[in-house]
Amino acid sequence: MGNFAFTKANYILLAIGMAIVIIGLILMAGEGSYEGVFNADIFSARRIKVAPLVSLAGFIFIMIAIMYKSKSEKKVECKKD
Repeated sequence: MGNFAFTKANYILLAIGMAIVIIGLILMAGEGSYEGVFNADIFSARRIKVAPLVSLAGFIFIMIAIMYKSKSEKKVECKKD
């Protein structure tokens, strides 16, 4: 087989990271305010603090997943040198 940039573990970690980002975006969703009717829920802690932090954690997890190298891959790389 060829040498691919990502292994199966990388793809699994990427999928987990994407799921975390999607969860963060879902937490941000909800009703907005209408003309003449103010909805105070748009300033809730879930939308302002929790959801952006969950999404940020997902993006950081994705970056880690991209740079992740398994132990067996590191050993093979060392033997080539």
